[in-house]
Amino acid sequence: MLVLIIGNKNYSSWSMRPWVLMRHFDIAFSERRLRLGSAAFAAALAPLTPMRTVPVLLDGELVVGDSLAIVEYLAECYPQHAIWPAAPAARARARMLAATMHSSFGALRSQMPMNVEADLAGQGWNLAVQRDLDRICALWQGALAASGGPFLFGEFGAADAFYAPVCSRLRTYAPRLPEFAAAYVERVLALPALRQWYSAARAEHDYLADDEPYRADPAQPST
Repeated sequence: MLVLIIGNKNYSSWSMRPWVLMRHFDIAFSERRLRLGSAAFAAALAPLTPMRTVPVLLDGELVVGDSLAIVEYLAECYPQHAIWPAAPAARARARMLAATMHSSFGALRSQMPMNVEADLAGQGWNLAVQRDLDRICALWQGALAASGGPFLFGEFGAADAFYAPVCSRLRTYAPRLPEFAAAYVERVLALPALRQWYSAARAEHDYLADDEPYRADPAQPST
């Protein structure tokens, strides 16, 4: 069976992407969660990947240690699932959106780190974050208009999984969004796989100071 190594569900946006995709498509796997920043985290990952980052997918002897590479591997192993769109042009656009998320939006990532459990409305916003939000909304708007929705390329797929952590951030920090973007966020977060992730994240009760820049006492959950 496939093994997916992930970090804390409350914080690990990179882990969320393949986990949610695999749950959505009912791809069987076992989960191994490591506490971010712990000695056990580094010790467990050191023999697997020099990057010592999550997620990591194990398939027998094979180690795949990057979220985009994991999704591409899953698409090859499970062609019966519409992980990427079937049409070549749409598939190219979906990969472009996923790769853009993979490598861009540094202001959003740094100022609005993923924190599923928290309610941090109004925190983290600045002009650089707004520029990232404007770019993301433009990408979403173009994809939804071309596909007709309800997700970026029709049915939920890899591109949506890559933006699922953004949707989580937007719920946590509640910046002002265009109506179509707010509706898309709600559709993504309403999916059963996302609800499962959220439920598990809220049950962790494991608060990490480095991932709580807006909380005076990280040991205390938000209300």
